[in-house]
Amino acid sequence: MGNIGTWQLVIVAAVVLLLFGAKRLPEAARGLGRSLKIFKAETKGLIDDDSKKDDDSVVTEDSAPAASSESNSRAVEPTKVETPSDRVNEPTRES
Repeated sequence: MGNIGTWQLVIVAAVVLLLFGAKRLPEAARGLGRSLKIFKAETKGLIDDDSKKDDDSVVTEDSAPAASSESNSRAVEPTKVETPSDRVNEPTRES
């Protein structure tokens, strides 16, 4: 059922030719080719950008252990955050 035969392709081509006409088909194919060329160039640019980011992350990962050892030498004391449930148990002032 999912297989497309030769006759189905011929029928589809005939319908497309009738709908768009012989004049507009080369223009449409040319436009499709240009669009695919632009799409291909953009995806290549994205891949190049990703590879640059990977190269940059390798450099920053090499310098990251030095920075983390400095931050580990200082101890940070935790701070208590007051939540609304803490206020419920407090006595209220009455004037």
